[in-house]
Amino acid sequence: MPPMIVLGRAAKEASKKKVPMTRKESCGIYIHKVLYQVHLDTETSSNTTPIINSFVNDIFERNYIESNRLLHYNKSVVANRKTETTVQLLLLSVLAKHAVSEGTKAVTKYTGSK
Repeated sequence: MPPMIVLGRAAKEASKKKVPMTRKESCGIYIHKVLYQVHLDTETSSNTTPIINSFVNDIFERNYIESNRLLHYNKSVVANRKTETTVQLLLLSVLAKHAVSEGTKAVTKYTGSK
């Protein structure tokens, strides 16, 4: 039996290979919830969430790079004090204080629940 020849739309669909979709991690839901808690009377547009998400990812990446730098200087393990130091190096003074206090509160809440 000769091979089937496919023409037209069926040929286009057969030639397309399905590429598996990759998931992108996003903090969008949490950003929206926090903004709603802080500013109840204002609404956020759909453009704000990706911008803030990229900002948060950038801060995490910078924190990671700075932590690696400190690790290579001291050749030791990451402790909470070193994480606080990297946050204080990256962020402004008042923002760093708030970030460190919220991070400490989250860690104590997590360890207390275990």
